[in-house]
Amino acid sequence: MIRNLLLSTFGFLLTCLATAQSISKEPFQEGDFLFLNLDCGPLCDAIEEVTLGYNNFKFSHIGMLVEQNKQLRVLEAIGKNVRTISVDSFIAYSKHNGLHARLKPQWTSLIPQAVHFGMSKIGEPYDDVFLTNNGKWYCSELLYEAFLHANKSKPVFSLEPMTFKKPGTNDFFPAWKEYYNKLGQPIPEGLPGCNPGGFSRSEHIVILGWK
Repeated sequence: MIRNLLLSTFGFLLTCLATAQSISKEPFQEGDFLFLNLDCGPLCDAIEEVTLGYNNFKFSHIGMLVEQNKQLRVLEAIGKNVRTISVDSFIAYSKHNGLHARLKPQWTSLIPQAVHFGMSKIGEPYDDVFLTNNGKWYCSELLYEAFLHANKSKPVFSLEPMTFKKPGTNDFFPAWKEYYNKLGQPIPEGLPGCNPGGFSRSEHIVILGWK
């Protein structure tokens, strides 16, 4: 009986593994999203602690696949500005697997205009204060605005009140206090914003697997 149970369990695990592998091999295409856990230190940890992602996974970065010079690259806002990088370079940011997702069919018609909007922002500065409508962009903000523009100012993704406080407390994460002190800016607690975790839970996308 134990032998049969072990064989059955092993067979089930092999089936699950095969299914996961087949899902993860879904080919990339323009408009797809890639989510990452960057492990960039206290700030990424703080972001991930207050923003749950799909299946409770933790994400601190998102990019969108675009076609550029007949190659698929990742459009992202990170570091100093908006830019594109190779898919391999994007995935190499993290030691963790990244989530691969795609808009549901009823929304894919928005992709060309969203891509055009995003590509038009290449070179514009990174939004280090995480505020909307300031001529700068952080990763999820860029994609939120791209699809807002493509959908004629009707939101596809959601803005939510941002929090920089430890869950269950009224205390700001020390990393955020230090960060905004250096910028000479107030912490934008409660102001509207978006994040990779929220994007990954959107009802408008389908999860394709891990890359």
